[in-house]
Amino acid sequence: MTEDRDNERETSGSAPQSRVPARVVLFLQGPPSDFPRRVADALEALGHRTLRINLSLADWLLWHDRRCVNYRGSLADWPAFLERYLVEQGVTDVVFYQDRFPYHSAALEVAHRLGVRAVAYENGYLRPDWITAELDGMSVRSLFPDDVETIKTAARALPPVDMTERFRNVFWLEAAHEVVYNLLNAFDFLVFPHFDADKIYHPLFEYVMTLPRVLLARRRDRIATILIDDLIESDCPCFIFPLQMQSDYQLRYNAQYDHLSGALDEVFASFARHAHPAAQLVVKLHPMDQGIEAWGKIVRRLARRHGIKRRVHLVDGGNLVTLLKHAAGAVMVNSTTGLHAVKVGCPVKVLGMAVYDLPGLTCQLPLDRFWRTPQAPDADTYQAVQRLMAHAIQIQGNFYTKSGKAAAAGKLAERIAGGTINRPGCDAGPAPRIARARALGLPVTFADEIDARGKTGRWWRAWRG
Repeated sequence: MTEDRDNERETSGSAPQSRVPARVVLFLQGPPSDFPRRVADALEALGHRTLRINLSLADWLLWHDRRCVNYRGSLADWPAFLERYLVEQGVTDVVFYQDRFPYHSAALEVAHRLGVRAVAYENGYLRPDWITAELDGMSVRSLFPDDVETIKTAARALPPVDMTERFRNVFWLEAAHEVVYNLLNAFDFLVFPHFDADKIYHPLFEYVMTLPRVLLARRRDRIATILIDDLIESDCPCFIFPLQMQSDYQLRYNAQYDHLSGALDEVFASFARHAHPAAQLVVKLHPMDQGIEAWGKIVRRLARRHGIKRRVHLVDGGNLVTLLKHAAGAVMVNSTTGLHAVKVGCPVKVLGMAVYDLPGLTCQLPLDRFWRTPQAPDADTYQAVQRLMAHAIQIQGNFYTKSGKAAAAGKLAERIAGGTINRPGCDAGPAPRIARARALGLPVTFADEIDARGKTGRWWRAWRG
């Protein structure tokens, strides 16, 4: 393996005690923007030391100052390298984006072993203009309580949350960052030959497939809007199944399905047996779906298999919130769309692991009973969950706009420096969802994830299906 190190080293004995940084914070891979560098700059301004390990070409282009080290070794050698680096540099905190990225899963275990605090961040539960920042990770690894009374007790002591949208995210800006970042990493073999991007699809293929969808987006949206309006006017009970991205880490490692088609098959079978004969089921594609998975073919085949071809509708576009407001219920694997559905009073049934899958918030009945007796969310429970999340594990802002990055980076730096992430009320371990995850056979450790990687769906399996 090849390692590039800074020539300048700081040692605790070379400076007066007053100048020794209170914390040494290491940043690993972030989102496709300069957001982590902004957080690091804010921490430095507070008197702390920051470091960065670059894993790929895009990482290096986003951040390559004196604080950076390039890791060019293999994923197999990564844990040993990282452990040595943490010890040598006296690292107190490791910060990373997407806790299920293999390098980050390994980092979490190394951090736990050394008593180093691990902070994971992601897109927010309370979107559109919030990010999530949690100790250890999200979903299965989240420390957010799974006991509603505990949540309500903690929330009562907190002030109300102003949910005014302040930092509007710009879709094209986020998409442009994603495209450039992933295309750059297609050339990692030149300078980071052993980097494992852990992608289901090659980025070049992904964007070639996405282009026709971008060009036809307006047409698809018009057709979808007409279908949605017709379904609402029909007054038939209508259930929604919003699809996630097949490449989504929440689906790959926090749900029991090798491919989303498995979840569709389970839902269609239950709907055919137990839903009212007049009920309709809408399968809505993710707005950023790349067009790689043959969802039309898959949905038609499964609907025919279960005898509900005329009751299942595939929607590619339109307004999801409009659908949710008029729906009898929504079924999803573990998308954060579930929180948006709950917010508008739509009953939700979660199939996988989700931090918001709580009694009083989502339906706790078996799926077969959900179709006839969907449990509506309790408004007080939702307000308590929202309040505790906002204060303990959410930060307002985003990763791409100037004002959104400034707000979120500054606040995240303050929370890292002050040790207030997951506080108040969400920092008690162990993670309460680990036992259920193990019972479902979900990967929990780094080794589990490596074993599970060969089981996730690949595009050609979908086309064959």
